[in-house]
Amino acid sequence: KGGVGKSFVTACLASAMRKKGYNVGILDADVTGPSIPKMYGVHGPAMGSEMGIYPVEASDGIKIMSVNLLMEDEEAPVVWRGPVIAGTVKQFWTDVVWGDLDYLLPPGTGDVPLTVFQSLPVDGIVIVTSPQELVQMIVKKAYNMAGMMDIPVLGIVENYSYLVCPDCGRKIKVFGESHIDEIASDMGLEVLGKMPLDPAFAELA
Repeated sequence: KGGVGKSFVTACLASAMRKKGYNVGILDADVTGPSIPKMYGVHGPAMGSEMGIYPVEASDGIKIMSVNLLMEDEEAPVVWRGPVIAGTVKQFWTDVVWGDLDYLLPPGTGDVPLTVFQSLPVDGIVIVTSPQELVQMIVKKAYNMAGMMDIPVLGIVENYSYLVCPDCGRKIKVFGESHIDEIASDMGLEVLGKMPLDPAFAELA
């Protein structure tokens, strides 16, 4: 689902893996709304040679490739149709010199997961969701799509799960009660984490 924080969860995962000593790359498959470079404070243009395009490295060594790193104006809208977006995601896999990575994370939404599943050797997916009522249907759609592609679902992360009151410490359920535990249980999936809505995260990004 759009706007649930897939890119932010990806960035958190990548940073955690990097702190454990792994070599990590982020293939930003969210072509129409790329936010990964902004989160890491990196800018283009990405450089290239006869070998291919080189990803831009963040300060902690995470390698990043995003459409924003290829555009002259990173605030210009990307008004491409599906096939062009799909082709771009494929090129981020085939034409980028990633080097020796332990993990490559490709956050994306809409048609992009289909392209990723069909074009890249995906080991597993993490479904990112939020506590709204619509979530059950959308999570099941994502789970069923992964099943059709024979890609294992590693688990679910619920973002915007709650807000901690800065005065009393009480957890406020901004989007209502979560049903993610029941949904995950119905599908035999693990809830990997419940992430709070925290203004400090927005400042850090």
